[in-house]
Amino acid sequence: MRVVTTAQPLDVQPTPLALLLLGREADPKSERGVECPGDLPSPSDPDLVARARAAKEKLGDKVFILGHHYQRDEVIEFADVTGDSFKLAKDAAAKPEAEYIVFCGVHFMAESADILTSDDQKVVLPDLAAGCSMADMATAEQVAECWDVLTEAGIADATVPVSYMNSSADIKAFTGKHGGTICTSSNAKKALEWAFEQGEKVLFLPDQHLGRNTAVRDMGMSLDDCVLYNPHKPNGGLTVQQLRDAKMILWRGHCSVHGRFSVDSVNDVRARIPGVNVLVHPECKHEVVAAADYVGSTEYIIKALEAAPAGSKWAIGTELNLVRRLANRFAAQDKEVVFLDKTVCFCSTMNRIDLPHLVWTLESLAEGTLVNQIQVDKETESFAKLALERMLALP
Repeated sequence: MRVVTTAQPLDVQPTPLALLLLGREADPKSERGVECPGDLPSPSDPDLVARARAAKEKLGDKVFILGHHYQRDEVIEFADVTGDSFKLAKDAAAKPEAEYIVFCGVHFMAESADILTSDDQKVVLPDLAAGCSMADMATAEQVAECWDVLTEAGIADATVPVSYMNSSADIKAFTGKHGGTICTSSNAKKALEWAFEQGEKVLFLPDQHLGRNTAVRDMGMSLDDCVLYNPHKPNGGLTVQQLRDAKMILWRGHCSVHGRFSVDSVNDVRARIPGVNVLVHPECKHEVVAAADYVGSTEYIIKALEAAPAGSKWAIGTELNLVRRLANRFAAQDKEVVFLDKTVCFCSTMNRIDLPHLVWTLESLAEGTLVNQIQVDKETESFAKLALERMLALP
């Protein structure tokens, strides 16, 4: 005889991390937000494209949609402008008549747009869970502790912080408050040159690879001039003497996408495609950058392919959505463009901005309901803007 029992609910409480990943909680100490109120349309809804068009048309000039290069094609289709994070933030600032700036990117990008736009404009992120793992690797508390370590070592006064654009508003504000500047992957060398005119050392946040590659590849420093500060170890895992000897104090952060590429990826693509040009982003590891033929920002990658001769072959080391879009674009010009790695490598948080989220956002705005507004507090904004203005003043 078989006894059938009714399953009882397990007395299990979801962890904060589980709720965070499910998008049901928010962590105010994290760079990314996660709460996304409202009912999203089904991703299988065949009318999504038509709904997005109708909502955008209803909003007219009141809305300006920014699309980062790493976004899905279905989202890029509705972007008024495309570009990298800083270009898009500047584009938003140059559109003062737009009441709503819908930023199809990630959290720190929307923060930068809010800093650079007027108080009358409202910056919206379609999914607040679209964060950035790199930006999350440097929190305000960790960086403040690091500065205390540098102060105790007697080198804080000689150190200038340089923070990558891919950082939270809190980190940008710290940078501005301590006399530093922001940089992009395009102007990192200029930013470092400026910083070394102000002081003897640089604290580079939060991407170690961009900092190392710029210092060694572009400025002629040695790897020994660089030390890696690990915020999870006492004193960053470094001795006082190591800190005093270093020129570049690199934060232990990285891009989860670009960090996946390896020298094996480069060797493999060269073996498979004779005569291929390997072009990678400077967020890649130093050994990958050293093995590549060309290195440059997202905008550099696009321009390099535009200028490339017909018949040329290219392996690109950056986010897959962009590489796939470039491959389709340049196939008609007889330019072969392939992804550097064999494994799929999307930016998972960037991909959280999908068509259902965009439709929900546009329809909500069209109905007069403001959703997912990104607002940086005034004090943070003032110091972050100071750092950004120092970058804008670079020659």
